[in-house]
Amino acid sequence: MGDKDESKTSEYPEVTSGSGSGTWNPEIGDPVDPPRPIEGQVVDKREPIVIKQGGGAMRGLFWLVATIGLIVALVLGAKTIGLFPGLKNPFAQQQTDRSGPALLKSVQDLNQFVAAEGNFQVIVDVQKDRKYIPDFLLNERILFVAAGSVEVYVDFSAIGQGAVKESEDRRSAEINLPAPQLRPVRIDNDHSYVYEEERGVFNRIGDAFSSDPNRLQEVYKLAEQKIGAAAKDAGLQKRAEDNTRKMLIQFLNALGYTSVTVNFPAG
Repeated sequence: MGDKDESKTSEYPEVTSGSGSGTWNPEIGDPVDPPRPIEGQVVDKREPIVIKQGGGAMRGLFWLVATIGLIVALVLGAKTIGLFPGLKNPFAQQQTDRSGPALLKSVQDLNQFVAAEGNFQVIVDVQKDRKYIPDFLLNERILFVAAGSVEVYVDFSAIGQGAVKESEDRRSAEINLPAPQLRPVRIDNDHSYVYEEERGVFNRIGDAFSSDPNRLQEVYKLAEQKIGAAAKDAGLQKRAEDNTRKMLIQFLNALGYTSVTVNFPAG
């Protein structure tokens, strides 16, 4: 009898409930499977609450990003309001110049007196289109505001022998000079800009596959031609003659000459 009870206890332990309410309250030593309900008892059929764990990596990444963003906002805010004047902006734009050194190709002695200079501004309006094709499909038009200057000079190195005559008493002098000349037009890039540009659909598609770095070269050439023509009609050469004559008379008067005559070729 003693052996039978011991075998039953070790292999098939009795199932007991902690209370008579029908709710299984396991205790230490109870079997894993819950007991079967006894007839007449009320069974608690509520689903167990499942607590899911996980997402720790995503939450950590979120807080890391939020912390970095907060630090950046604080640094930029402090820099903006001048809280730390010595603090440098770590996100400031940097420019790197990788250009090579300038090479000296030639040296030329200049014996020229710049007697006048004219400053000009011109609007270049250039349009390229195709006949029988709508402008919105194939069209190139550009409005370019060009600012440039032209200098007028007198070349003293071109003065030949006998061009300067003076009296025996060295009180009077006569100088024959060459006609003033116009230097090439200089476009002021700081004050020149594209005011408006229109390009057709096909032109824009072509730009997406290839670009022309010299596209504005033709516009610059037209601006130089227009400014050069305006300089010739502006009377700069006559003004250069007057300024050169005035400069030489003052210079020679300081040397003791009382009568100075400066001649230019008849225009």
